[in-house]
Amino acid sequence: MSEPIRLTVLAGATLTTGLVAGLFFAYACSVMPGLAATDGRTMVGTMQSINRKIINGWFLSAFLGGPLLVAVAVVGYVGSGGAVLGWLVAALVGHLVTLGVTGRCNVPLNNRLEAAGPVDGIDDLAGVRQWFETPWVRWNLIRTVSSVAAFACLIGALLAR
Repeated sequence: MSEPIRLTVLAGATLTTGLVAGLFFAYACSVMPGLAATDGRTMVGTMQSINRKIINGWFLSAFLGGPLLVAVAVVGYVGSGGAVLGWLVAALVGHLVTLGVTGRCNVPLNNRLEAAGPVDGIDDLAGVRQWFETPWVRWNLIRTVSSVAAFACLIGALLAR
């Protein structure tokens, strides 16, 4: 892989990873604390709506594109990457943690919240909120840390170039 292509892939990986890390960080420090200050109807209804709307091309391109571009960058730097390769492998590990936590923890909670039905038909909003909110926030914090770590590693890879 030529150096201009490797740099382009690395830049794209850094950009998409930064976008996803920023999204999860925004949830951790503003969205979820803001919803924590609302009633159960507002919190549950808002999260149901967000969960439906976030599955779109823009989000999926960044969320799945970041790890894909990092994997391509790893292949591009094998045999000649030195420190860059080390940073890239660390970034890939961060992405794998983020993908794993999202797929095994946050998405099932989102699906269960959707399965609870329309917010106006939920009899026990406090109970739904209780099983959803605390675990979702905890898992989001873990994926925030892992995605920010992946982003920092990609910055390390850029600087090591």
